[in-house]
Amino acid sequence: MSFRMNLRFASAAAIALLLSAPTLITPVSANTQPATKAETRESPLVTTEWLEKNIDDPTIRLVEVSVEPGLFERGHIPGAQNIVWHTDLVDTVKRDIATPENFQELVRKLGIDKDKTVVLYGDNNNWFAAWGAWVFASYGFDNVKLLDGGRKKWEAEKRPLSTKAASFPASTITLTGANPKTRARLADVVPIAKGDADVTLVDIRSADEFNGKIFAPPGSAELSIRAGHVPNAKNVPWVRAVNEDGSIKPVEELRKLYADAGIDGSKPIVVYCRIGERSSHTWFVLSKVLGYDVRNYDGSWTEYGNTVGLPITNVAGTVWGVK
Repeated sequence: MSFRMNLRFASAAAIALLLSAPTLITPVSANTQPATKAETRESPLVTTEWLEKNIDDPTIRLVEVSVEPGLFERGHIPGAQNIVWHTDLVDTVKRDIATPENFQELVRKLGIDKDKTVVLYGDNNNWFAAWGAWVFASYGFDNVKLLDGGRKKWEAEKRPLSTKAASFPASTITLTGANPKTRARLADVVPIAKGDADVTLVDIRSADEFNGKIFAPPGSAELSIRAGHVPNAKNVPWVRAVNEDGSIKPVEELRKLYADAGIDGSKPIVVYCRIGERSSHTWFVLSKVLGYDVRNYDGSWTEYGNTVGLPITNVAGTVWGVK
């Protein structure tokens, strides 16, 4: 199933009014520059400065998607609501994203409708906030932005936190299906691995994961019994797209970063990692920031690497955890 949803942004006049209206939050610096048009409309990112100035805008729904349990309850950006990624954004019985019915119920509960702009942020460099943006896009809701730098940058700048969760009247939005242009399946990846599809495959894990030296980052529970990567994949670790403060690098730096690896948007792209969350971050960068045609393979290495009969590339030569 597929559907289209026409999302409307506020008019320029309305934006100007909102930016000039008084706010209950005092900006950290008196030198904070006013929000640019790109931040309020075209850009898929909003800055910490812009968010603090517009935190009471009734057309915004601010949502935290963090991985650390209890983090939201201990303190979050004022006006934020919470999404628990491993129950709200996934099917708790099948390995899949939330069903259309459950996701629609969540979106309604958060007071989101087609006239709202959703701003997502979280811990872990916005990994799961980006996952949330990908799930929203997978159900056709594209008016979603990330807070550039996420919690890391907000807290480093000593901006305000609150323990009071926001709530809004439920919406009546209707979602009618999924958008297939955002998601790749195993059946899409196998032809790429075999050289039968003219699609760029990007593995965004660390070099040690890509080369098979390690099976997963330390402490990770989701594993494949094989180490290595999908044949024909290019390796551009997600971390190379971000600055030290967690914010995403400028567009021209990003274009060069990926072009140097042979990724220029001239043909479709599929990204993957281990379980799909880090690759959501790269999906966001490539599709929303650079405008490339990108799908996220959320089955990722734990699906591909555990599938009987599929070829892998393992530079380190590890087999069943040993050489």
